[in-house]
Amino acid sequence: MTVAKLFTRTTGTIGALLAVFALYMTSAQAEGDIMAGRKAAQKCEVCHGLDGVAVVVEAPNLSGQKETYLIKQLTSFKTGERQNEMMSVVAPTLTDKEIEDLAAYYAAVIIKVEKVPGQ
Repeated sequence: MTVAKLFTRTTGTIGALLAVFALYMTSAQAEGDIMAGRKAAQKCEVCHGLDGVAVVVEAPNLSGQKETYLIKQLTSFKTGERQNEMMSVVAPTLTDKEIEDLAAYYAAVIIKVEKVPGQ
């Protein structure tokens, strides 16, 4: 019996789900260019800060977010699936490559926690 048959027989549905999940995670990896993202982030700086720490109350912090999450959110703003007054102006002007680059850049910003409340 081959390893693949043994794996399928012993794990059944769980094995299939794990295989699909692994394939999804591999395909979900972005190909963003961090340095190009830094340059593109100049468009975002007014609200989100160049370092991804928001400078206006209404804007979320972007630094340290997962790359795939940022791609999903920016794409949702671009397509109109997600609505926001400011992002509805900016996001449609972004190319798919710029979205990947921005996501790579903000995901690469290292967040350091200086103080945890209550400690």
